[in-house]
Amino acid sequence: MDLRLSEREREIQARTRDFVEKFLFPAELECEERQGLTPETYARIKQAVLDYRLNAVNHAVENGGQGYSIMEQMLCWEELGKATCGLWALAWLPAKPLELGTPEQKREYLLPACAGRRRASFAVTEEGAGSDPSLVRTTAVKKGAKYVINGEKWFVTSGDISDILIVHAHVDGDAKKPTLFLVDKGLPGVRVKRTPHFMHTFVHEHPEFVFENVEVGEDRILGSIGQGFELTKDWFVEARLEIAAHCLGAATRAAEIANAYAAGRVQFGRPIRQFQSIEFMIADMAVEIMALKSMIYRVAWEIDQGLDRKLVHARASAVKLFGSEVAGRVIDKAVQVLGGRGYMRENPVERLYRDIRVDRIWEGTSEVQRVIIGGQIAKRGLGVYTDWV
Repeated sequence: MDLRLSEREREIQARTRDFVEKFLFPAELECEERQGLTPETYARIKQAVLDYRLNAVNHAVENGGQGYSIMEQMLCWEELGKATCGLWALAWLPAKPLELGTPEQKREYLLPACAGRRRASFAVTEEGAGSDPSLVRTTAVKKGAKYVINGEKWFVTSGDISDILIVHAHVDGDAKKPTLFLVDKGLPGVRVKRTPHFMHTFVHEHPEFVFENVEVGEDRILGSIGQGFELTKDWFVEARLEIAAHCLGAATRAAEIANAYAAGRVQFGRPIRQFQSIEFMIADMAVEIMALKSMIYRVAWEIDQGLDRKLVHARASAVKLFGSEVAGRVIDKAVQVLGGRGYMRENPVERLYRDIRVDRIWEGTSEVQRVIIGGQIAKRGLGVYTDWV
C-alpha cells in the first residue's frame, strides 16, 4: 500500500499553503481588530483565490469549478484551516447540491457562484429546529404558479455577503415534503431580523432571516419536492468532511506554535519542553494529530475509490466527531503550554481556541454524530468503522 501523496497532490497542498501564508495569515489581526476586513484587503484576497485556483474546488470543471478529488479538497481544507477568524471562508465553496440544478439554474446560480460573482448560503436551522430538520416550520405554500414562503432561519453562515439563500422549507407545511428553494436575497419579503455576535471572530456574519410572503416560481425548486432532506444531508456530509480537515489544520498550527515556544522558553535554567509535564502534552498533541490525519486521508481515499453513499455518510460523521474533539484537546494544550501568552488575542492559539469551539456544534453536534454512528453500528455492525477494506 502506497500512502505517499502524488506529485499533483503535493503541488495542490504547497500552493494552498503558500496562499494561506501570504494572504490569510497577514490579514488575521486586521480581521480580529476590525471584526472584518477592509474592502481593499477583501478584494485582494478574493483575486488571490482565483489566481491560486482555490475557488469552487468541490465542483466539476464543466460547472466552473476546479474538479479536485475529495483527497485534493482535503489537502486544501487542511491548509486553509490553519487560518484564524474564519478566513478560510474566503476560498468559496458553492453548495454541492447546486450541481443537481436544472441547466437554467446552473447558468443563473452555479456558474457565477463558482466564479465568485454570486454567493449562496444554506438556510436550514430555526429557533425550534436544528438537529432535527423535520421540525422546520418554514413553509412553501403553492398558490397558482408560485410558492409563497413564510418562516424564519437562524445562523445563516455568510448570509451577510450572500445574494442567494438555499432555503429548506416544507411544501404546504407537510414535513414529508422537505424541499430546497433558491431564494434571491433581494426579493420582497426577505429581511434580516438581526445579526447575533458569537464567541469567535469570523470574517463573515451569521444573520437571522425572516421570510414574509416571499414568492418564488417552480423554477426555483432545487431538485424535486420532497428531496430537500436528502440534498441537505449531502451538504452536511460535505460540510462535515470540510470541518474535519479544517480542524486538522488548526490543530497542526497550534501544535507547531506550542512546540516552537516550548523549545525557546527558558525557565529554571532550561527550555520548558525539557520538563516532562510539557513534553508529554506535546507528545499527546502529536499523536492525536497523526491519528486524525490518518483517519481523514483514509476516508478521503475511500470516497475517491467510490465508497457507497451510505458509508460516506457514516464515516463523515466519525471524521467530524473525532476531528472537532481532537482539535479542541490539542488547542487547549497549546494555550496551556504558552501560558499567559496563549491567552492573548494577538496570539493565533487564542483565536484558534475560540474558532474551533463551534466545530463541535455546527453541521451536527458531537452528540448528533454519536447518534448517527450508533445507528450505523446497529444497522450494519461495528465493521462500518472497524473493518479495513
